[in-house]
Amino acid sequence: MEKFTTLTGVAAPLPIINVDTDMLIPKQFLKTIKRTGLGKHLFDEMRYTPEGAEKPDFVLNKPAYRQAKILVAGDNFGCGSSREHAPWALADFGIRCVIAPSFADIFYNNCFKNGILPIVLPQEQVDLLMDDAERGSNAVVTVDLEKQEITGPDGGTIRFDVDPFRKHCLLNGLDDIGLTLEHAGSIDTYETSQRGTQPWLWA
Repeated sequence: MEKFTTLTGVAAPLPIINVDTDMLIPKQFLKTIKRTGLGKHLFDEMRYTPEGAEKPDFVLNKPAYRQAKILVAGDNFGCGSSREHAPWALADFGIRCVIAPSFADIFYNNCFKNGILPIVLPQEQVDLLMDDAERGSNAVVTVDLEKQEITGPDGGTIRFDVDPFRKHCLLNGLDDIGLTLEHAGSIDTYETSQRGTQPWLWA
């Protein structure tokens, strides 16, 4: 998993509450088990007409936000079904951080496991960042995970909280597999011992 240390990029405003996972990645794109290739279908029904043409008014179709790395969103982001394809689609598009007043629990947990930092802030601070994000290509925001600070286009900073263990995992690029492999030496030692004492398990 790619490490998350400091992220600087354009922030896209999405002032919509209750953005569910079907809005993030509709059900017809859930057949794949690959984490790549889903970015083009992120917000598919909001980004495209039924004929496949881009809707120019949708934020991620606007030139200023096509390379957005941060999403400033409304309350209860990521609600709905627990599809892990939702954070996969965000990451594949290039979104590494989502800022909102609240998240659905399963989506929130899935973000950390896929290299995305979900930040919960009070509504008034989200509103300030939403205003910053409305600046288009000038809406450059920096998220410093080590310092737990967000720096806006004018240099103002907002602090945020994050669970220490999840912070450690993101800073070091550790998903569940990576965490297991940190103990590879102990696992090898145990398996070697078990082969000697219980060889029938390895037959």
